Amino acid sequence: MVFILGVNFPERNLVKKSLEAFFGIGPFTSSRLLSRFHIHPTCKIGELANKQVLDLTAALADMKIENDLRRQVLDDIKRLKETGTYRGRRHALGLPARGQRTRTQTKTAVKLNRIDRRL
Repeated sequence: MVFILGVNFPERNLVKKSLEAFFGIGPFTSSRLLSRFHIHPTCKIGELANKQVLDLTAALADMKIENDLRRQVLDDIKRLKETGTYRGRRHALGLPARGQRTRTQTKTAVKLNRIDRRL
């Protein structure tokens, strides 16, 4: 088991997929981190050297991920609601906020745009 930012990862997992497990890190960001520290895309967690693990942990600590990012998203939605913008009103009503059609298929947007969002 290897610890990255306090999270235990099995040694057989790919480094790329393990990085994508963090909220706020997608395929593009994980690829950039791998190339920055000269790690092959098919490398597994168990094959990393201690220095590489420490470098990845330091880089992730500088980024805004997990709870900090979730809090920022919720604060942004709250700010939109308080200022009374169109997007804020759509979030408050549970309707699609990004121009999707509402004639059909609004069930997904209603689930996603609940007032108390749980990310």
